[in-house]
Amino acid sequence: MFKLPRAGWLAASCAAVATALLVAACGTGDGGNTSTTAAAPAPTPAAPAPKTIQSIKHVFVITLENQNYATTFAANSKAPYLSQTLVSQGAHLQQYYGTTHVSLGNYVAMLSGQAVTPDTQMDCQVYKDFALSGMADHGQAIGTGCVYPASIKTLPDQLKAVGLTWKGYMEDMGNDPTRESATCGHPTLNTQDKTQSAQAATAGGTPADQYATRHNPFAYFHSIIDSPDCATNVVNLNGLAADLQSINTTANFTFITPNLCNDGHDSPCVTGAPGGLVSADAFLQKWVPLIMASPAYQQDGLLIINFDESAYASQAMDTTTTPPTLTMTFTGQTCCNQQPGPNVTFPITQSFPASVSHYPYNINLVTQSHGGDRTGAVLLSPFIKPGTVSTTQYNHYALLKTLEDIFQVGGYLGYASQEGLQSMGSDVFTNLN
Repeated sequence: MFKLPRAGWLAASCAAVATALLVAACGTGDGGNTSTTAAAPAPTPAAPAPKTIQSIKHVFVITLENQNYATTFAANSKAPYLSQTLVSQGAHLQQYYGTTHVSLGNYVAMLSGQAVTPDTQMDCQVYKDFALSGMADHGQAIGTGCVYPASIKTLPDQLKAVGLTWKGYMEDMGNDPTRESATCGHPTLNTQDKTQSAQAATAGGTPADQYATRHNPFAYFHSIIDSPDCATNVVNLNGLAADLQSINTTANFTFITPNLCNDGHDSPCVTGAPGGLVSADAFLQKWVPLIMASPAYQQDGLLIINFDESAYASQAMDTTTTPPTLTMTFTGQTCCNQQPGPNVTFPITQSFPASVSHYPYNINLVTQSHGGDRTGAVLLSPFIKPGTVSTTQYNHYALLKTLEDIFQVGGYLGYASQEGLQSMGSDVFTNLN
């Protein structure tokens, strides 16, 4: 049998030992001298980057309508999926507030931080241009009207400036093309808004159209409606399911508006559905699982479910008038040191004749202060521990500030810049470690 010379045998043994990363004493083959060699330590794995709210890259907002906190989150709530199932899976913001009555001013606040005008306070029955007469503190536009000039910026403008994407999905928009387009749908400027009430299906085959422009915040800013982005980015809800299939087709910021039945506004609905919290809960049961199953949400998503405002505090019907007059009183409670804005002085009474209210009676809305009262909100995210409860006060301006912090857009719009206003923090995002 062939044998290695001694020096060769020692060299081969040393190579084998070194490969095994051991310390060995090996002869040099020149008379017995030895040397000691230490193996290199294994590399230390890099520590994962700490998670912050900027780890969130995709935000979804679903806004529902006109419900008091005590009603929505009662033990016998007609929305058990929201008030029990989703609350147990995410964060329950028990002290979340609207910022005004009635609807439109809240949507404008969420997108731009602007306070109400006399027209947005009335839901802009006529879709008319904003007449800008000056600027007040915190970038508040002074004037009257509805559709803000291009100089008044929005969250979508901020997102575009930093290379991020946004999209609005509006249920029923374009169902009746004689009322509104299926993309960027809104009335012609300076005309009556015919989308103020739901439209039943017609015998001629036109489906029910329960889209309301006043629940589409994108429609009230020239910086959006005058841009080609509006037709591309403000679309019917039917397109959402397909867009959720891929991260590449899911916008960084997605705003979802159910129709007047499914957002809980109408009850009953022109389709015969019950409306109110029953239909709103059914809408959530359909869409929330689809959003939570999407690649974008599972990777780095946040879903926010809020209400524009609370319901009335009291109501009374006066049958001595023709037609009768329903008076609805709102407390207008605020939080977060909210300012009233430069354009409306409270308390205020708004009157809607039957011809405008679309009910067989006149309506008086009495708002005692400038807030939108307590509604509560629910947030779901991989960055939130199930069962989280926050009692910190937040409102729509705080929501806007939180979104601006998440997306690092470089500044705060309108009353999102108010001194002392808190954005949502570790009390909400409890799974960042």
